Amino acid sequence: MEKIELVFIPFYGLGHLISMVEMGNLLLSRYPNLTTTFIIIKMKGRPNVNIPSSDDTYDPTRIRFLQISRDEDDSVVDLRAMLNLSELYNPIIKETVQQEIINRSGSGRLAGFILDMFCIGMVDVAKEFKVPGYVYFTPGASFIGLMWHLQTLRDEYGQNLVDLDGTDVELDVEVFKNRYPAKVIPPFAMDDGGSKLFFRIAKMLREVDGIAINTFDELESHAIKVLLEDEKCPPVYPVGPIIKLKKENNEKSADIIRWLDSQPKSSVIFLCFGSKGSFPDAQLKEIAYAIEKAGKRFLWSLRRPSSTDKTTSWITGDYEDPAQVLPEGFLERTAEIGRVIGWAPQVEVLSHEAVGGFVSHCGWNSVLESVWFGVPTATWPIQAEQNMNAFFMVKEVGLSVDVKMDYSRSHWKISDEDSSTVPATVIERALRQLMDENGEECLEMRKRMKEMSYKSRKAVAEGGSSYVSIGRFMDDIINHK
Repeated sequence: MEKIELVFIPFYGLGHLISMVEMGNLLLSRYPNLTTTFIIIKMKGRPNVNIPSSDDTYDPTRIRFLQISRDEDDSVVDLRAMLNLSELYNPIIKETVQQEIINRSGSGRLAGFILDMFCIGMVDVAKEFKVPGYVYFTPGASFIGLMWHLQTLRDEYGQNLVDLDGTDVELDVEVFKNRYPAKVIPPFAMDDGGSKLFFRIAKMLREVDGIAINTFDELESHAIKVLLEDEKCPPVYPVGPIIKLKKENNEKSADIIRWLDSQPKSSVIFLCFGSKGSFPDAQLKEIAYAIEKAGKRFLWSLRRPSSTDKTTSWITGDYEDPAQVLPEGFLERTAEIGRVIGWAPQVEVLSHEAVGGFVSHCGWNSVLESVWFGVPTATWPIQAEQNMNAFFMVKEVGLSVDVKMDYSRSHWKISDEDSSTVPATVIERALRQLMDENGEECLEMRKRMKEMSYKSRKAVAEGGSSYVSIGRFMDDIINHK
């Protein structure tokens, strides 16, 4: 078999990087003639990117991680201008590929580039090497359809999306079976800087050679069908769910699992809001009041912004003393039924039989993990496309209950005034709906989630929908003319 090589260029966000590495690992497991090179952008003035270590599950002889950086300080590059990445780094990427792949003895034929959506401008480098450029799209298929719908509203109908903000307008978006509320349009699509990035990505998605999407046909069948029938859409390949199932091996994780081992089956609510998920102190107190009033067993991953610097404040850390931000006596009063922790090993927790519900920010990786392990969710989006994911999970597929679908804390501006505080009564109601053992709606939701969990595993098994789609994806890359 001809030896071939693929270049992966991930975005430096942790969720994007991990997902793309898992995608590469999956391709390596199926194609013994394949080697991969990950080119990881290390931006000065930004937090370091943790490159997977050699003890991970991939074969280190067939996958390489190369870091590139500029001499200049990238901290001056505003997050809203992330498309500057291609202008700043394309020359470095071109030089790296030339030296490390084209000129490197023993390298296989360069077959193509696979780019994160935020690195889509780097498709120009693929064109210079006369190989195809594909996007690995870490959100779901529905988000692509929403991006294109909003772009059409703006460009063809002159709609200013800001005018829709906070209104009761509902949109007929083709990728959704239900009408889509303007209140859950991703907030960055209405932000000056964020919208430029949003619509630039939307435009360029139509110009790549194909889009591999971290989803599966059985979950997003309607949206995928719409994309496949769109003559302007490049080939799409549902290849998911691609999630990192390897468990953490440390004492912190082991301690959490020991506590879960002592809890009854399906009795614990897991509250976790992702690597960027934190709340103002006032909101934390409302969450605590709701947990205590609901009286359900709980495991709460409580996180705080690790810095007041706006370039890094979206990265969370652990509280030294959670009692300082929680209601007085909360930890003592709930000690018999719950635990407040910092970082959480999310995969291990969701896979544990004691967990019966998941209060989530609806990041797409978390959505797929909840589906994989069959854990119903209560949706509490914070940023990015999470509002849309919440709408999808609650209204489109009925796998979740809603906390506050239109909540958002903009990725581009971190402040306590980004969204109104959700009262404890609203949160408590969602917690009770999520864990209502005798409620017909809850039982139906759990049944649907169990069925979708089975379908997610079947999709990636040999002969499944995503397994076949991956084969088509690789055939198209290898035989690209």
